Amino acid sequence: MKRVFYVALALLVAACAATPPEHDPASDHGMQWVKNASEYRAITRQVYATATRALPGFISDRSWSAIPQQTNAERLPPAVILDVDETVVSNVDFQLSFEPPFENWKLNKWNSETPATPIEGVKDFVDEARQLGVTVFFVTNRPCEPIASNDDPCPQKQTTIQDIAEVGIVTDAEHVFLSEERGWTREKLTRRLHVAKTHRVIMLFGDDYGDFVECARKKIVNPCSQAATRASRRAALDKYDDYWGNGWYILPNPMHGSWTSVD
Repeated sequence: MKRVFYVALALLVAACAATPPEHDPASDHGMQWVKNASEYRAITRQVYATATRALPGFISDRSWSAIPQQTNAERLPPAVILDVDETVVSNVDFQLSFEPPFENWKLNKWNSETPATPIEGVKDFVDEARQLGVTVFFVTNRPCEPIASNDDPCPQKQTTIQDIAEVGIVTDAEHVFLSEERGWTREKLTRRLHVAKTHRVIMLFGDDYGDFVECARKKIVNPCSQAATRASRRAALDKYDDYWGNGWYILPNPMHGSWTSVD
């Protein structure tokens, strides 16, 4: 009898282990904080207000670049680079409602059908930057992927441009760069350096380490040669200590990101 009981118990434990946890956004404190907390909105306003006050100094200091690899950029016009999701637009409502597992097409469909929600503070910052003669670029890891019955090789790009427009920021295809476009991978360093060929990049904005630090992901993609770990990410925190809050402006995102995969 005991043997039968233990076998049944083992089968029950195995079945539970094989069953993925239910998607219960109502109990996810990170999502609920982003959706409802005034503290979250205070932080995003604080980030963009701080950056706005710093704009004149970075514009006038022609020796300054927010990209450590950029040199001899004194004669280039100034630019800033912003991520899109959780930096310009919020997709917390998507996170609260989508049916797992996550797939890129689900987010693109939701974005194309749902008016974008702005991150508070971003429009005022972009307006001021442009008023001061700064070019604004957007680098996102939304991927270019073909969609059946759509001839556009990168339909996600127009969706992204439209999302940015819906929060009051007009842009175009020449200033928005996606993953898998032009052979680019999810490693954003290559796209930052692409902008740095023509502009002195004075500020970076994002919600993920990869928006600032090179090769911050567990998955190895070109041009990275090794996987990121928690230890390597902590080392980068110290390596780039002079940039945080000084040209690099990170926004909170407890919902998703490269931090969730590293060991």
